[in-house]
Amino acid sequence: MDQASAEWVYEAKDLEGTGQLAAFLAARATPGTVIALDGDLGAGKTAFSQLFAKHLKVRDTVNSPTFTIIKEYEGRLPFYHMDVYRLSLEEAEELGLDEYFYGSGVTLVEWASIIDEIMPEQLLRIYIETGPGSERKMRLTAQGEPYGQWIKTLRQNGAAPK
Repeated sequence: MDQASAEWVYEAKDLEGTGQLAAFLAARATPGTVIALDGDLGAGKTAFSQLFAKHLKVRDTVNSPTFTIIKEYEGRLPFYHMDVYRLSLEEAEELGLDEYFYGSGVTLVEWASIIDEIMPEQLLRIYIETGPGSERKMRLTAQGEPYGQWIKTLRQNGAAPK
C-alpha cells in the first residue's frame, strides 16, 4: 500500500485519548484540509469534532450542525463543521460544498459517506467505532497527501503529545 492511500487504526481508551488524536490532526491542518467522519449514531463524531475545534483554537462552543448543516467558526484557520445526515446527495450538490472543501479553512464532515460522490479526492477518512465505556476505535484512511504522511507519522510515533 502506498503512503498516499495508507490506513491506520487508533484506539482511544477515553475522551482524553480521542483528544490526543484530534490535537495531532489539528496541529497539521492547513487551508483545504478535509476530514470525513463516519460511524454509527452515538459513536463520537461530534465529540471528535469538538475536540478537533478546540485544538484548532476555536473559542466558540461547537455543537452538532444537524439541522443547520454547516456551521462556520474562527480559529487558527476557519473551521467548517458539517453534518450531512439529513441531506440527500442531490441536496448536497446544490449547496456548493466544494467552496468549503477547496477554501481557506478546514472542513470536517460528519456522515461524509452519504455524500461520497462529491467529496474531494484528497481527504482523511475517519471511521469511529464504539467500544466498552468511552473507548473508541478509529480507522484512519488517507486519500492523497498530506494525509498519507500524517498516517506514516502516526504509525511511527502514535498520537500522544511529545
